[in-house]
Amino acid sequence: MNTTISNSTLTASIKHLGAELFSLKDNQNKEYIWEGNPDFWGKHSPILFPIVGTLKNNTYTIEGKEYQLPRHGFARDMEFILIEKTENSAVFSLQSSTETLSKYPFEFELQLIYTLHEYTLDIEYKVINKSENKIPFSIGAHPAIALPENFENYAFKFEKQETLTYYLLENDLISNKTKVLETNNNEVPLNYELFKNDALIFKALESNSLTILENSKPYIKVDFEDFPSLGIWTKEKAPFICIEPWFGYSDTDSNSGDLFEKEGIIVLDANADFNSKFSIKIL
Repeated sequence: MNTTISNSTLTASIKHLGAELFSLKDNQNKEYIWEGNPDFWGKHSPILFPIVGTLKNNTYTIEGKEYQLPRHGFARDMEFILIEKTENSAVFSLQSSTETLSKYPFEFELQLIYTLHEYTLDIEYKVINKSENKIPFSIGAHPAIALPENFENYAFKFEKQETLTYYLLENDLISNKTKVLETNNNEVPLNYELFKNDALIFKALESNSLTILENSKPYIKVDFEDFPSLGIWTKEKAPFICIEPWFGYSDTDSNSGDLFEKEGIIVLDANADFNSKFSIKIL
């Protein structure tokens, strides 16, 4: 099942499976979200919850008990319920269940709130702790922006002048090896060589937004002021780029396994809410 929202300039379509955005079109019917061709990558914009990235041995512990979670958690593969809808907005909900409690022993509600404003789509995450105990989690976005022209015709422009230090993955875990992304006037021309070692992972950035340029002209802007970390990823020869605002990232090799001690984890108080928002703006 899908839900579509629209305003005078944009139309967004969201699958109830994973509450996943799979289409964002302007009023000229131009598509800005990757089509999900499985020859490259069969997703569009999955939600990453209750972890981002990969756990060491896909395992973590709570109070000494072991649990298993796949890469990026389970929310992206679960059916959400549409709980509220207007012409230009939709709210989706996933509640903890017997199925989730076997993998993640916490009572929660996860809401995804999609809202269109002129040329911008806001995507808000709300995590509600429905238990009497603190809960640890990570959450992140993974939107794939369609790049219809040659990959090399695109570039990134970071909001601020800064040293762009990113961490390298080894066996899907964060290593202690870093590189610096070279920029010219805050710009980074795109080429597939940048991603030969998988995603670029920035644990911290000064920039709160990143603009994709197409033939040197602004194409799409992703604002992620609420998120401390960012992943950028594509696959060889794939005509898309993922701009991924995150709270948290993969384990390091030295990780203890205790989810409460995981680097980048959020710990939410009993009966408290967590909110964060990012946006995709068509330029």
